[in-house]
Amino acid sequence: MTLTDIDRWTVRFMPMPEAPVRLVCFPHAGGAASSFFTLAKALSPRVEVVAIQYPGRQNRRNEPVVDSIHRLADLLGPVMESLRDKPLALFGHSMGAVVAYEVAQAGDFETTRLFASARRAPSTFRRGTVHLGRDRDIIDEIRKLNGTAGRVLDDEEILRSALPVLRGDYKAIETYRPRPGSSIASPITALIGRDDPEVSVAEARAWAEHTTSEFDLRVFEGGHFYNSVKTLELADLIADQVGDRPRHEIARSAAFLP
Repeated sequence: MTLTDIDRWTVRFMPMPEAPVRLVCFPHAGGAASSFFTLAKALSPRVEVVAIQYPGRQNRRNEPVVDSIHRLADLLGPVMESLRDKPLALFGHSMGAVVAYEVAQAGDFETTRLFASARRAPSTFRRGTVHLGRDRDIIDEIRKLNGTAGRVLDDEEILRSALPVLRGDYKAIETYRPRPGSSIASPITALIGRDDPEVSVAEARAWAEHTTSEFDLRVFEGGHFYNSVKTLELADLIADQVGDRPRHEIARSAAFLP
């Protein structure tokens, strides 16, 4: 993979060469690197954010969607290697949490912490068939999660271009199976919205089974996309757990569940 190829995979909204740690962010199904713009702004200048851009969206819209989590993680290997010049933490939202986990497991680099957001642990299997349904089934699923504004879902032209990406991403996550007994050595922080219809507290707590290090669970007010309305609180938590500054009180909206 050439440097140009690697550049297609990464977006730096606010380059922070002096930041002590780098947070690599992996989008949700149907999502793009731009979904992390506000988080990057909130973390600046404490943590540098590098957002991953999957094929098939935005500047990569003419590339075929990768519909396998393991294949996606393999392709991201050289990208992660190029980011090793400072300590790396990983943040993945929904499907992105599993991509980040597989990247951490497969990579020959140290991860300071994995933030698994809005996704049940790999060990908690739940059969999914959204990718096998009609276009309307996929749209209904997105509406249920409130991840896309209704006016976007009603725009036929936007939908026509977005549906292949959504179907491919749903196939990737719904056909994903973790390697038996898999775990990583870095700490894991699981993050969920209290009203998320896709993840229960028990399913989020099961991420503890996938690390040989410490585990933390945080529950925010909100649903599957709690991160879009609790960005400042989320940024404070991330900076607190990966930064080298003294700990400070986390906003009350993030409650610890032992």
